Amino acid sequence: MAEENAENNELHENEDTIHDFTPVSGMYENWFLDYASYVILERAVPAIEDGFKPVQRRIMHAMKEMDDGRFNKVANVIGSTMQYHPHGDASIGDAIVNIGQKDLLIETQGNWGDVRTGDSAAAPRYIEARLSKFALDVVYNPQTTDWQLSYDGRKKEPVTLPVKFPLLLAQGVEGIAVGLSTKILPHNFCEIIKGSIDHLKGKKPQVFPDFPTGGMADFSDYNEGIRGGKVKVRAKIEEYDKKTLVIKDIPFGTTTTSLIDSIIKANDKGKIKVKQVVDNTAQDVEILVSLAPGQSPDITIDALYAFTDCESSISPNACVIIDDKPHFISVNDILRISTDQTVDLLTQELEIKKGELMEKILFSSLEKIFIENRIYRDIEECETWEAVIQTIDKGLDPYKPQFYRDITQDDIVKLTEIRIKRISKFDSFKSDELLRKLEEELKETEYHLANIIDFAINYYTTLLEKYGKGRERKTEIKSFDAIDTTIVAANNQKLYVNRTDGFIGYGLKKDEFVCECSDLDDIIVLRRDGKCVVSRIADKVFMGKDILHVGVWQKGDERMTYNLVYLDGKTGRSMVKRFNVTAITRDKEYDLTKKAKGSKVLYLSANPNGEAEIINVKLTSGSKARKKVFDFDFAEIEIKGRGAGGNILTRYPVRKIELKSEGVSTLSGLDIWYDESVGRLNKDERGIHIGNFNGDDNVLVVYKDGSYELTSYELTNHYEAPKIMLIERFNPKKAVSVVHYDGDSKNYYVKRFMIETRTTNKKFTFISEASGSKLVVVSTMDKAIVEVEFIRGKGKDKEVEELALDALIDIKGWKAMGNKLSQYTVKKVKYVGGENIEPVKNDNNEDEDDDYGVGDTIQLF
Repeated sequence: MAEENAENNELHENEDTIHDFTPVSGMYENWFLDYASYVILERAVPAIEDGFKPVQRRIMHAMKEMDDGRFNKVANVIGSTMQYHPHGDASIGDAIVNIGQKDLLIETQGNWGDVRTGDSAAAPRYIEARLSKFALDVVYNPQTTDWQLSYDGRKKEPVTLPVKFPLLLAQGVEGIAVGLSTKILPHNFCEIIKGSIDHLKGKKPQVFPDFPTGGMADFSDYNEGIRGGKVKVRAKIEEYDKKTLVIKDIPFGTTTTSLIDSIIKANDKGKIKVKQVVDNTAQDVEILVSLAPGQSPDITIDALYAFTDCESSISPNACVIIDDKPHFISVNDILRISTDQTVDLLTQELEIKKGELMEKILFSSLEKIFIENRIYRDIEECETWEAVIQTIDKGLDPYKPQFYRDITQDDIVKLTEIRIKRISKFDSFKSDELLRKLEEELKETEYHLANIIDFAINYYTTLLEKYGKGRERKTEIKSFDAIDTTIVAANNQKLYVNRTDGFIGYGLKKDEFVCECSDLDDIIVLRRDGKCVVSRIADKVFMGKDILHVGVWQKGDERMTYNLVYLDGKTGRSMVKRFNVTAITRDKEYDLTKKAKGSKVLYLSANPNGEAEIINVKLTSGSKARKKVFDFDFAEIEIKGRGAGGNILTRYPVRKIELKSEGVSTLSGLDIWYDESVGRLNKDERGIHIGNFNGDDNVLVVYKDGSYELTSYELTNHYEAPKIMLIERFNPKKAVSVVHYDGDSKNYYVKRFMIETRTTNKKFTFISEASGSKLVVVSTMDKAIVEVEFIRGKGKDKEVEELALDALIDIKGWKAMGNKLSQYTVKKVKYVGGENIEPVKNDNNEDEDDDYGVGDTIQLF
């Protein structure tokens, strides 16, 4: 008790003192804002002037002070940088490694880690660094640098470095401050320079990121790197063989280790099905993915993009410090500001050079006058220093008007410091020659100042020529199509149904098996009472009793057609209808009848390709109908929406409905387009129309390497657009006409052949495999025309002639070499066009080739 009383008395005694302090809220406001400003300005966000954060700028300054042309231990660089950066060696070491891995400003020696694999660099005592020639050229100039005292006042450090290049865009930057963050993606060195030149020429620059990890990127929503933009990046995945995929580049921001982990995780969750993942990465990235039996390579590629780190989305957020404040601006604005700053710095350097040249000319002229006019002799009788100065000054009086400024005492003092040996060996001719060179250099400098934009363009062009080699774009710019995860997800579940009790799910393993599906699928159920429900699959879902049909539902599927006969509870009529279910709200019941009480389904079939079967309808024996048994063909009615009431099948009571015969599709063929930008087929009219497909139709693809391949028209197929020369619907009755160059004989050949193979997804080479052989022209037109440029004899002019390929050779086997295109020396072959011959009518007034219309050939050159 005594101790408690003592504490209370002490608190009361100190109450007045506590009230004298600033309120806690005030402290928090002031201190927090100070801290936030410090983190933003001094740690996390780069300055627009040089593109460096403070720690990076101090590293570069310390390395310049240490630079003697040789490598320095990174541990020594860290020690020197700590004179300027008061935040410890760890942050400096990480920043040096980050700069070094970008391979632009620092030349490295030793194990500096690998951004592709995520391997960290060796300890600072084992690795070495020195400034690159590029850094020495563009980052430093003490004469144009603003200086400030270091944190302890012992040293001077640059406020910002005079960088004459948009370095911030070349390196990229990422930082998290208090209340804001910055993320500027790295851009291509050569494209940045070209963008700067475009700006100087008055054009609008446009630059896109380029990542050191390569891969592919879609910049459709990049929005110049402003907040809210988005970049999709993908690994480069190719088919190694039918059972193996190979990943050659990885998305920016991932490593081979994290990528492999994401593939294994997706496989464990059943999203994809792979047997093995092997990392063979060495100098180049190579990750082999072995497919599980029965898995499609194309669908697995899409699944890897959909469910693993093979595709990722990056949200840029360009924030920089301008005038000691953070600003959110576009990368194009950063490019423009940096380029304009480079022009200012080049102007300053030229002005400084001009001043230095003028001073050199002035002193050289003074020296010449001082020696040639023997003014130095006049000072021999002077007894005081002041007299010496006055004598020389008087001797220079006649010549002073020719100088651009007044002659000062310092100038005269410099003349007195000229040695007798130099005076005795003075050569007037050499002096005039030196003055002439200085004046030419001054005139050139003044010309550059008067034409500073041209000078800046030439400066950037020189940088490109000097340092651009080997810095070509690594990331391929592409457009990505959206991947439907429900289509590419592996079938990792089994769908079961209890029709009587009305349950579906993958947990009902004792009930009726329906099909394999994925855990992302939606399931559609049609019930006896005429209700339709769609729900997401789960372990066990109640969908309503008396289930007639259950299956996987695909949004927007216009080919899945349901044929239905139902009893209308109000009128007692039996109604018939055909309908699609293309759009729904999950877990909402839709009535397929006229909603009358007592309505029920009498017959139902689900037809994936719009098939229309024939049914046999049997009426009750007590009905008044004359025909109590009749057939009905569903092809007689149109396909409508699910809400349509349908047509009257019969007014009399129905006893039984049975399937009489399977039907054929009543839908027209599927129009398919090929989108060259993404290398995919589609139904959305994107790209070029390659044909109308039915049943077992195939796609014919002819490649530039002189091979062809037949594929299905599945929309999940992948095609390498740059390698394709022709793509169209395959017509087995059409001949392929080609012109090819044989690498052995060095001649052009023409051949025509039929596609005799029917194996799909396998390439067949139809030209010579000799080195230098190439496919020049390919067409499936009946009359393909080429323009041939040739020379008849030695030294004669070139001649041009148009030739019809069908007139040059008959149809032969696809392995034949063909005939020589011309007996003369062929210089160039160009495809002009072609036409299809109208099909001959047969006795039944039908086309001989009515399956295929004219003009299905798509030429891609």
